[in-house]
Amino acid sequence: MSEGPSKIALLGCGAWGRNVARVLAELGALALICDSDEARGRAVADELNVDYAATPAAAFARGDIAGVAIATPAATHAGMALAALDAGKHVFVEKPIALSLGDARAMAARAREKKRVLMVGHLLQYHPVFAKLLALVREGALGKLQYVYSNRLNQGRIRTEENALWSLAPHDFSMILALAGESPMRVAAAGQAAVQPALADLATVALSFPSGLKGHVFCSWLNPYKEHRLTVIGENSMAVFDDTAADWENKLVLYRHSVKWNGEVPEFTKGAGEKIAVEKGEPLRAEMQHFLDCVAGKHAPLTDAAEATRVLEVLEAAERALHGGGAVTISPDSDIAAGAFIHDSAVIDADVVIGRGTKIWHFAHVLGHSRIGDACVIGQNVTIGPDVTIGNGCKLQNNVSVYKGVTLEDDVFCGPSMVFTNVLTPRAHVERKNEFSPTLVRRGATLGANCTIVCGHTIGEYAMVGAGAVVTKDVEPHALVLGNPARRAGWVSRSGERLGADLVCPRTGERYVETAAGLKLKP
Repeated sequence: MSEGPSKIALLGCGAWGRNVARVLAELGALALICDSDEARGRAVADELNVDYAATPAAAFARGDIAGVAIATPAATHAGMALAALDAGKHVFVEKPIALSLGDARAMAARAREKKRVLMVGHLLQYHPVFAKLLALVREGALGKLQYVYSNRLNQGRIRTEENALWSLAPHDFSMILALAGESPMRVAAAGQAAVQPALADLATVALSFPSGLKGHVFCSWLNPYKEHRLTVIGENSMAVFDDTAADWENKLVLYRHSVKWNGEVPEFTKGAGEKIAVEKGEPLRAEMQHFLDCVAGKHAPLTDAAEATRVLEVLEAAERALHGGGAVTISPDSDIAAGAFIHDSAVIDADVVIGRGTKIWHFAHVLGHSRIGDACVIGQNVTIGPDVTIGNGCKLQNNVSVYKGVTLEDDVFCGPSMVFTNVLTPRAHVERKNEFSPTLVRRGATLGANCTIVCGHTIGEYAMVGAGAVVTKDVEPHALVLGNPARRAGWVSRSGERLGADLVCPRTGERYVETAAGLKLKP
């Protein structure tokens, strides 16, 4: 006798969670419902004749439960998934996988470490009609793809914890990335907040791919009618997946349109709509069955953490573009935090980390393997890297280059056109990359406009290098250095005020004391 399906606990049985509960119960897999709202949770559990618990801890502790399905608010996804993986459970989590790329990658790493399934609820990947459309594209039935656009419109349900972009567009991004077979290199977005300030009720997103393919997504919960339609334009044919079509046989239609040239005049030839037969099926049931099969070791997840992370990368880029009012460039394998702003003329190479709230302006270039902290401001025409680390709260003014070997701690200020070197005796015709000398700029230091920091030296905490000075040796903490070569001309406080003989900051009243290593704050 064959064994039944693995037992699954559902975490969260709100509006969508109830659907997940129903399908898991129909598949004979639902064992437990966990929901902090006892009345709601018990009602669903009693209806489906399964156990109820107020917290996920009950699911994690039960040895008969192989996996969990997470249908809680997006902000809780990462924490719940990591806890479930640590408890040895397989995990299905609704979209989006998380609210930051860092969390998504941590979840993927934990799943690999624990050797557990991590699958994400990009539901439309399991829609039989989309599966057929994807097969047609991959078979070449439409020819080379040129344009893909999706409308996901409805009247309500209005969210209070996430905008329309995060609530609706993940499905469309997932489908478009699957059709494209690549990730976009450029994302532009615009939106409108009509009901709640700073929470977009509608958003439009434009995607540009390396192959030349263009994509467009329009999502809104303030539309007078429901429309879920994906249109795919190929060089030979066009196809429409209309999930709001009343009749199943009308959900996928192929149009063999073409453009032919009559001399120098292009002529459009229309083809009659051809209904594509697709076996009817419920996407959610297919999705949950796929999860159960993955738990049983029969398949690897179609929508795994890697696929979900690619979708999240586009979501984050669209969010930055939405708030920045322009376009952003996506670099492969880079981790750009939500809330960061990157001007569309800036270039971000692969394997770069950019912190939350950091702003990178016109024509800046961040080279590979560089790390920029939170709340930094990177001015116009700044070059950083490769392999450079910049701390939190740093400000780099226009025309600064921070080369390999230079490290900036937190709150460093680099004035316009100041210069770092990385080789002591450079020659154009002599390769000296293996002779780079490290330069360390300590916390809170200020490097004035047009100054030069000769490599191999340390600028102490809260030191101030005057405009045009040339630093040829280490600078003590809190020292004010001027001239060429730079010499100490006094002391400065943490607030940047020049100190008198009493070593008391005129701005804050802080008192300092001289030591052999330089100035320090008096205890």
